Amino acid sequence: MSEIRRLLAAYDAHRAAGRACALATVVHVNGSAYRRPGARMLVTEDGQLTGAISGGCLEGDARRRARQAIVRRKPALVTYDSMDEEEDVEHGVSLGCQGIIQILLEPLDFSDLTNPIELLRACVQQEQPAVLLTGFSLSTNTEVKVGERLLLLRDGTNQGALNFEASIAAQLLEHAQQTLNSVQSATADYDTVAGTLRVFLEVIPPPVRVTVFGAGNDVQPLVRLAAGLGWLVRVVDGRPAQATSGRFPEAEEVRVLSFDELSNLPPSQQFALLMTHNYHYDLAALRYLLPTATPYIGLLGPRKKANRLLAELEAEGLQPNQQLVPRLYSPVGLNIGAETAEEIALSIVAEMQAVLKGRPGGFLHQIDGPIHEQTPVLTSSLAPENNLTVAASCSLS
Repeated sequence: MSEIRRLLAAYDAHRAAGRACALATVVHVNGSAYRRPGARMLVTEDGQLTGAISGGCLEGDARRRARQAIVRRKPALVTYDSMDEEEDVEHGVSLGCQGIIQILLEPLDFSDLTNPIELLRACVQQEQPAVLLTGFSLSTNTEVKVGERLLLLRDGTNQGALNFEASIAAQLLEHAQQTLNSVQSATADYDTVAGTLRVFLEVIPPPVRVTVFGAGNDVQPLVRLAAGLGWLVRVVDGRPAQATSGRFPEAEEVRVLSFDELSNLPPSQQFALLMTHNYHYDLAALRYLLPTATPYIGLLGPRKKANRLLAELEAEGLQPNQQLVPRLYSPVGLNIGAETAEEIALSIVAEMQAVLKGRPGGFLHQIDGPIHEQTPVLTSSLAPENNLTVAASCSLS
C-alpha cells in the first residue's frame, strides 16, 4: 500500500504541473523475476520515475518505451524474456532471472476518472478488499482493448468497464470472487469468438492497521518502521506526556486512554501490540481484546508474564485459553537476537509481515524451490454469447 500511496502523490504532483505520465505495470511473470505481477512504475514525459518494476534492470528500457507510449497516446505490452540472451541484448537489458516478464505501458488521461491511477485511489479510499481486472493480452483482435480495467470491491460495487461476451463476463466475475476469497492474484484466459483473452486479476487488500498499546521510547522505532511499510498505526497509552503526536509523528492516531476507557476504543481490525511495560494496563488491554476478532495480539515480555495474565483473566471467569491463546503471540517477534529498541521493532514488524503473508519467517536459503509462488492461471471454455459490458456503478468520491 505504501507504493500505491507514493504513486498517487507523484501522479497528483505531475498532474498539477501539467506533466504527461504513463504507468508501467507488471501484469504477468513466468519463471523468476525480482518483482511480481502488480508492481508499478510511473513515468513522466521528461523521464522522471516513481516506483519500480524490477531490481533496476528493466527500468531504463521501460522508461524509453513508456515515453514513446505517451507520445503515441496508445498503450503497449512489452515482453522481456530473460531466458533468451539475444533478446536481452536487443532490449539493452541483462536480467539473469531466467523468467518471462510482461509489462503493460499506458499513457494516462488526467481527465479520465477510471484511469488505472484513479482506480488505485479508489482502493485506498474505500478501505476494503478489492480486485482490479486488467485486460492486457489478446491472441487476436477483439472488442476489449489492452489496458481496459474493472475494479470490483468486496461490497459488490464496481468502477471502470470491460466489454465481454455475456458468458465470459459471468465466468470473470466468478473468478474475481475466487481471487478475493483466496486473497491471491491470478491470471485468467478466456476463449472468445475472436480468440483467447487474457486478464490479470489483482487482489488489492486494504491498508494494514495496527494498534499499539504503549507509548514508550521503544514504540517509536516500531511506529516508524510500520508506517514506512504503509501501515496505519494507532498508539494508545494512559500517560498524556507520552502519548503525543509530537513523539509519534508517523502514527495515524494517538489516543490517551486510561484502563477504564479502553472500552471506548474501536476494535483493531488486524494487529494489536501490547508494549506498555505496565502489567495492569496489559491486563486491561487483554480484557478489552478478548471478545474482539483481532486475529493477531502480540505481547512484549517473557512467557511467564503472559501465563500470569492469562491466569488472572481466567480467575475473573473469562475464557482466555479459548478466546485469546490462539491469537496470542508471546513473546512477540521473530528470533533474530534482538536487543535494542530498533532491533526489537524489526523483530516484531517482521513477524507481523510473516503472519500477514502466511509465511513461517525462516531463512530463504533453506527453501528448496522458488521463493515466490507462481501466479495461478485460471481458464474458461464457456461457449461465447452476446457481448456484455460490465460498467461502473459507484462514485470515486
